[in-house]
Amino acid sequence: MTRVLLVPGRGIPGDDHWMRRWAAAHPDWAWAPEPGTPLVYAERVAALAAAVAADAEPAVLVAHSAGCVTAVQWAATGGGVRGALLVAPPCFEGVAGAPEVPLAPLPFPAVLVASRTDPYCDYEDAEAYALAWGARLVDAGDAGHVDTKTGYGPWPDGEALIAALLES
Repeated sequence: MTRVLLVPGRGIPGDDHWMRRWAAAHPDWAWAPEPGTPLVYAERVAALAAAVAADAEPAVLVAHSAGCVTAVQWAATGGGVRGALLVAPPCFEGVAGAPEVPLAPLPFPAVLVASRTDPYCDYEDAEAYALAWGARLVDAGDAGHVDTKTGYGPWPDGEALIAALLES
């Protein structure tokens, strides 16, 4: 059986957010790290590394927003993951003090879900991430940041994407 590790973004997802819903529906899925942990990428990457290393069973990562950056930074040095769902990664181009976002192919299959109306990342930048990471790009259309504010509490299309990763 494959483990699922939920890699949260910068904020704390509300009870209706798709990540919270998935965590509630699958008590065996674990947060890496817990939502609300301060956004210090080195600490987040270390927490993800510890969660992956805690079990020999391979993991699938489900990351949202800043969690995508955590997952990609970790992937540059980590192993033990068989796939990742990367949802609405932020773009930091031109942002002073922004973290480095590696632009190398990921060592595992990945699906990147991007919105055409994400306030944190232009669709063209998301396409560039997908190409650099070797990820399959899924166009979510007019989906904002793919969060509760833009109507993503229940997210059946996302559930289908994670199910496909788990079956592969």
